[in-house]
Amino acid sequence: MKILVTGTAGFIGNALALRLLERGDEVVGVDNVNDYYDPTLKEDRLRRIQDYAGFTEERVSLEDREAMARVFRQHQPQRAVNLAAQAGVRYSLENPHAYVDTNLVGFTNVLEGCRHNGVEHLVFASSSSVYGANTEMPFSIHDNVDHPLSLYAASKKANELMAHTYSHLYGLPTTGLRFFTVYGPWGRPDMALFLFTKKILAGEPIEVFNYGNHRRDFTYIDDIVEGVIRTLDNPAEPNPEWSGADPDPGTSAAPYRVYNIGAHRPVELMRYIEVLEENLGREAGKNLLPLQPGDVPDTYADVADLKADVGYEPTTPVEEGVARFVEWYLGYYGETAGKVAQ
Repeated sequence: MKILVTGTAGFIGNALALRLLERGDEVVGVDNVNDYYDPTLKEDRLRRIQDYAGFTEERVSLEDREAMARVFRQHQPQRAVNLAAQAGVRYSLENPHAYVDTNLVGFTNVLEGCRHNGVEHLVFASSSSVYGANTEMPFSIHDNVDHPLSLYAASKKANELMAHTYSHLYGLPTTGLRFFTVYGPWGRPDMALFLFTKKILAGEPIEVFNYGNHRRDFTYIDDIVEGVIRTLDNPAEPNPEWSGADPDPGTSAAPYRVYNIGAHRPVELMRYIEVLEENLGREAGKNLLPLQPGDVPDTYADVADLKADVGYEPTTPVEEGVARFVEWYLGYYGETAGKVAQ
């Protein structure tokens, strides 16, 4: 297939594009390679896929309406995966307009491109952040998610609503995937594992929010990519039993679905740090701090629907995933491993 993937210089988008190319698909990669974090890392990710004959790079921004319309019109992808977004809960407190531009305006341009060019299926990134103030564990796609705690979370909830509207109005099959704390080699420098590793190697204390009482459903990148591909290969279909009298938030009478994609095994943050310390052979100094605004104490994914519908089965424990990350990190940064620029 010819598949348009946005965010191909990003962590998940790059890993997905590599897997699609390896199985013989054509990939049209969209990314503006912005400086939200180190563009050098993004360029190095792109180098992993640029030599594949099936890869075409389009260096444009999602919010550029004319450019996105041209990309869809010129390449005529059969399916699309939208992984480009302004990410990060904490950054949304500082720069809310970036989330409106990319996650709302940009996503509208993706939806319009799919609508006007006969795309068979759009898979898009949502987030576990949409559960917000929910405390019932594990988080279920059949739960109400109307109480987000950050603009980032609100923008992802908005994406789900926007996609559903296009599925209802235009019959465009759309599937939203609520990612749960993705980690692994080639990861994002603003994520905890990256930040912790850098500081521990530099002999600096790490900042541990909520006094270390977080639990996170840490999900290894390979498990995520496997779930995205399985979802992409199974276009959303209407739920014939859906009823407006008792509406199910996870399905619809339109060809729309939303799924959790996580490891289904929450890990205490302190255990996560302990595993990292073991792999680095160093103990971390810890500054214990209160819960940050916009953060939630725990995440835990109920992935039963994704398992039932596409056979998703995460297999990587944090002990194995963190070891692979540390091996990559030390190899990638070498002698400068403790001095990585933010």
